[in-house]
Amino acid sequence: MISELQKLGAGLAGFGVFFLLFGVLLYFDSVLLAFGNLLFLSGLTLIIGIRRTFTFFFQRHKLRGSSFFLGGALLVLLRWPLLGMICEFYGFISLFRGFFPLVFGFLGSLGNIPLLTSLFQKLAGGDNNMV
Repeated sequence: MISELQKLGAGLAGFGVFFLLFGVLLYFDSVLLAFGNLLFLSGLTLIIGIRRTFTFFFQRHKLRGSSFFLGGALLVLLRWPLLGMICEFYGFISLFRGFFPLVFGFLGSLGNIPLLTSLFQKLAGGDNNMV
């Protein structure tokens, strides 16, 4: 079951991603990027909870990724959008590196588009060659 707070968090995180993408499209508009960061982080907190969010970001092996991600968000809030987004991107890749094979495997199984399915399966690391 998904609670009402988790539904609200999913909406906030979705709007956060939208504002982040829109801010990048508008040549790194610092207000849109800052608003997107705040919405995304608050949505993530509502989805998984405060304690789990804290433990996710501050695990010992994820401290470098967390510091780059949160430091980049701080740089965006301080109106250094390009440098902040570069730091956030590196931190995002470091933090969520373990989830990428799962996401690519899911995307590969969604449709029956031959080229995209084989591409996503290779990115996921699956060597399932069906003949």
